[in-house]
Amino acid sequence: MPESSHFFSEKWPVKAYNNRDFLNGSDARSIRVQCELLEPEYRLEMLGIRNTIVFFGSARLKAPEVAEKNLNDLQEKIEKSDAENEKLEERLLAAKRDVRHSAYYQSASELANKITRWSLTIRDPMERFLVCSGGGPGIMEAANRGASEAKGRSIGLGISLPHEQGNNPYITRDLNFEFHYFFVRKYWFLYLAKVLLVFPGGFGTMDELFEVLTLIQTRKIEKRIPIILFGSEFWKEVINFKALCQWGVISEKDLDLFKMMDSVDDAYDFIVKEMTENYLS
Repeated sequence: MPESSHFFSEKWPVKAYNNRDFLNGSDARSIRVQCELLEPEYRLEMLGIRNTIVFFGSARLKAPEVAEKNLNDLQEKIEKSDAENEKLEERLLAAKRDVRHSAYYQSASELANKITRWSLTIRDPMERFLVCSGGGPGIMEAANRGASEAKGRSIGLGISLPHEQGNNPYITRDLNFEFHYFFVRKYWFLYLAKVLLVFPGGFGTMDELFEVLTLIQTRKIEKRIPIILFGSEFWKEVINFKALCQWGVISEKDLDLFKMMDSVDDAYDFIVKEMTENYLS
């Protein structure tokens, strides 16, 4: 039982909506969920945002300049070390891998930049398409960074996690959101989405991708949302979609729910064509 002092100020009883102990407790969970559903809608409507192009991908992929600096620093450290160090060698392999994979960060940034520049040419601001990410580092940062460098607004739907570094600095200030509940965050990923761009990623990326595929496959989402899996080398190695067909657990037509692409220009041309035909014509 809470102490009675929690319910009273010096003169008056505390109103329910000012009772922090209640609002932060398990009994008010449904209220907190509603807040995470309603407050973003209020803010997005107020700012005239109806269309988003969503970028998913790993939080661990680094910007090229960061990955290269880490590799150079590590190589210098190894050169100065007299004795063989197994841990340093392992870190060196990981640093070289980070440099290779930083190409995806660069592609995400370039693509977000091109999309934002194109969107800014649309005369009616209410019809423009804003880049939206999960707000964190890696591919999410790359997307917001590309939009910012194109002088456009972009959205970050952050999530409170114990091990991530917080939202990246490239998100438009009024469009920087922080969620507690994953399922509400995923709702806002999809509610205004017109395209999904999925870059290499781990469990979180796979969770988001397969939930969207399930919703489209089962027609819980009826609007057209093209899905681009960027980086065919990664996707073909990590997920054997054709095997799912061969096992009979999905149908052949389900493979049409997404496209694999490797070129920023190809992805950009496809997105502009789709958005023009389906939303601007």
